Amino acid sequence: MPSVDVVSQVDMQALDNAINNVKREVITRYDFKNVKTEITFDRKAKSIHILSGDDMKVKAVMDMLIVQSARFKVDPKCFDRREIEEASHDTARVDVFIKEGISKEIGQKMVKLVKGLKLKVQPALMDDQVRLTGKNIDDLQEIMQLFREQDYGIPLQFTNMKS
Repeated sequence: MPSVDVVSQVDMQALDNAINNVKREVITRYDFKNVKTEITFDRKAKSIHILSGDDMKVKAVMDMLIVQSARFKVDPKCFDRREIEEASHDTARVDVFIKEGISKEIGQKMVKLVKGLKLKVQPALMDDQVRLTGKNIDDLQEIMQLFREQDYGIPLQFTNMKS
């Protein structure tokens, strides 16, 4: 029986490359001259810490990060931004967390959507992924297209497709 797994994963190496490109771009930009700007990436905590001169510069760094991550095929939906805070010595900072995995609530919405379609497809919620199993591969592809059109606030990938 054909099956496919719906997951939400982030390629950490591609994200690391995007962050390094942002660091290089900050060094070369004129509006960041003589402004202390730090970008730190913690892989274990899955967070990015941005510190810069003021909130406009922090927003500019965040925009650069979104552009570079899209360039490396990392979906910007995976970023969970917090509010920009004022820090010491006239600086501003923001913490950005990386969302991975499909939460139970989103998984239940996906299962409910699939069951409402009346197709011969069985959805199964497994930890942080949803497995779709059906008799016809065309039904699976139809559901995959439907999931792409929906906005769940997280990037979705389809892996482990077996026919």
